Amino acid sequence: MSTSKIAGRALGFDANLALVKRALAKFPHVKLGHLPTPLEPMDRLSEALGGPRIWVKRDDCTGLSSGGNKTRKLEFLMADARKQGADTIITQGATQSNHARQTAAASARLGMGCHILLEDRTGSNDPQYNFNGNVLLDRLHGAMIAKRAAGLDMNAEMATLAEILRQSGKKPYLIPGGGSNRIGALGYVNCAAELTQQAAQMNLKIDALVHATGSTGTQAGLVAGLSALASDIYLLGIGVRAPQEQQESAVYDLACKTMDYLGMGIAVARNRVRANCDYVGPGYGLPTEGMKNALKLLARLEGLLLDPVYSGKGMDGLIDLVRTGHFDGMKNIVFLHTGGSAALFGYPEIFDLPGYQN
Repeated sequence: MSTSKIAGRALGFDANLALVKRALAKFPHVKLGHLPTPLEPMDRLSEALGGPRIWVKRDDCTGLSSGGNKTRKLEFLMADARKQGADTIITQGATQSNHARQTAAASARLGMGCHILLEDRTGSNDPQYNFNGNVLLDRLHGAMIAKRAAGLDMNAEMATLAEILRQSGKKPYLIPGGGSNRIGALGYVNCAAELTQQAAQMNLKIDALVHATGSTGTQAGLVAGLSALASDIYLLGIGVRAPQEQQESAVYDLACKTMDYLGMGIAVARNRVRANCDYVGPGYGLPTEGMKNALKLLARLEGLLLDPVYSGKGMDGLIDLVRTGHFDGMKNIVFLHTGGSAALFGYPEIFDLPGYQN
């Protein structure tokens, strides 16, 4: 059993878990998700790949507007917004942002207004991409949508909008893209505790945990959480937008800030932060053949829907790394499913699916 030394004492898993839960309990929190999410084997995929047994942590089942990883972050972010007396939420993301959709849903559920700035990161003129999928759901939840050109300082754009809203008597609360700050990352500190507790109850030794990494909050929270738990799980993010050095640096910076915010007196080791950014392809939100193949394979072997931007590229990376022996010697790998299948309806033409039969 892994141990750590905290306040001069060597602690086991149960004691570390209790300390993490106690640290999280200090922060305001509102229940938005269906937690804990399931941890399930994907045995048909495992058989097809011929490598370690692959499991899936179903954070696509968090329940808020078709689910996804951002719900965990929003449980802490929205609670902080309420604590500060906010009545309006402002956030930003790419056109088919899963974060924007879940933020719009959380705002509706808590009776707050919601303004979303969508950055055009792909240059697509396809009406399906620009108005269907997550964008349609944003509007169904009552969010006000505004488009922004690629390359703008989106934090500055949010600040400008916030000042306009203040002048009209609103009390806005700004959430960064992906909900990725030290408050949002607490959701994935909590997920690390939840996952390791589930595995202990199942007598399952997890060798590796793999997930898509983009705005950094999910990976930073997992790094902080697993560090606090003194877990030896090998954590690997599959990058979806930035080069490796940039991604790892950003994740490490936020993981350290999150750990400091927890106040547990534990340092985060730099070597805990790993990102493989070989599967981004031509750019963020742009399809790759590997992503399309992975998405179709999971749909047909496991009945599981991924998304074209995050989880699809994350699974492409996992499949390729299993096939090339990266995980040789490991027995159990968990894929964290970050959700996002609503975005499939923004990319209906990319899969070249067979036609209907009469």
